[in-house]
Amino acid sequence: MDLDTLRGFAYVFFTILFTIFLYAYIVSMYVKDKKGITDYERYSQLALQDELDDVVIEPRSPLSQSKRG
Repeated sequence: MDLDTLRGFAYVFFTILFTIFLYAYIVSMYVKDKKGITDYERYSQLALQDELDDVVIEPRSPLSQSKRG
């Protein structure tokens, strides 16, 4: 097995692997949206409401603020 054949197999393997990861992520987002865990349509407002004095899309909990430092 020469190097070009090995590269070809690696390319196909990683292409399939990353495609599976992409579709798993898309399904995960769809399931979270349908269950009501996350509302991704709220995040679409980020393109329109990006000023410092605009309404916060999702309030932060004190726990997440303490992790930021």
